[in-house]
Amino acid sequence: MKYQYNLLLFLVLMLSCTSGSKRNDLYYQDQGEIFTTGYNIKYAYNRSLKEDIVAELNRFDMSLNPFKENSIITKVNRNEPVELDSFFLKVFRRSEEISRTTGGKFDITVSPLINAWGFGFQNMDTITPEIIDSLKDFVGYEKISVDAGGNIVKTDPRVQINTSAIAKGYACDVIADLLESYGIENYMVEIGGEIAAKGVNDKGDCWRIGIDKPIDDVTGMLHNLQAVLSLCNKSLATSGNYRNYYIKEGKKYAHTIDPHTGYPAQLDILGATVIADDCMTADAYATAFMAMGLEQSVETAKQIPGLHYYFIYEKPDGSLGIECSEGFEQFFVKKDDA
Repeated sequence: MKYQYNLLLFLVLMLSCTSGSKRNDLYYQDQGEIFTTGYNIKYAYNRSLKEDIVAELNRFDMSLNPFKENSIITKVNRNEPVELDSFFLKVFRRSEEISRTTGGKFDITVSPLINAWGFGFQNMDTITPEIIDSLKDFVGYEKISVDAGGNIVKTDPRVQINTSAIAKGYACDVIADLLESYGIENYMVEIGGEIAAKGVNDKGDCWRIGIDKPIDDVTGMLHNLQAVLSLCNKSLATSGNYRNYYIKEGKKYAHTIDPHTGYPAQLDILGATVIADDCMTADAYATAFMAMGLEQSVETAKQIPGLHYYFIYEKPDGSLGIECSEGFEQFFVKKDDA
């Protein structure tokens, strides 16, 4: 039986401006697109900050978007001289740390393997062990570093990086920092499904986020909420193989590539929701857990202070199970309060 795990961000977002704080701030909502995904930002202030937000997102984009011709990360991948900015350095060093913590299951150098398999695994039938082995020669987080002078050092010039598994979360943190620089205390930043939240929404409640039940729905259009979460002064990220997977000879191949094997992960977690103090951390671990499987993910999560998880996984008999970190119940919204 094929299940789909769809994570729906059930955001209580209203375009109307309502009273927000003792300063009589209004709740503003700014929406748009960045990194080929959408963003939705709501905050209480005395004016719209959309121009500032767009400018900051564009600056971020020119640092970490590997598809932009002149971005910093593109120049790093082309082995061109480039001055690394604070965005690049922060996400790179955090990625190194998380790679070590996860034993290399999180790895920003895995792009050559992802590209080899092709979008939607379109190259599945042409991949050979020889191809994978040749690509693994220049895949591995330990093969690229930043020296004391702030310069990129590669053990192989073919090493390339892609921070898409952590950048959206970090972008949420960047915009949250921007809002806080204006003294804003109530906001919700959502970029591509990752969220940084502080304070309360325009109803005076913590921000509401919904988790869909996994259902057998090939259209991806059916949504039944399994739980509603309450998020105050926390960040949240999600990852799942509910949309991107491939079935061959009865085996389900997840969209997450295992950096160790070079092959799509064949594991039990269908979807991971991670809550942390910052969105960069939540984003990276949500991705890593998809490549680690349930048992290893639970053990690793215990090592990270302040990290909470909600896993939906497939049992050996094909039924679904839920695994939550201790204390996760604090984030559930009771039906009467939803």
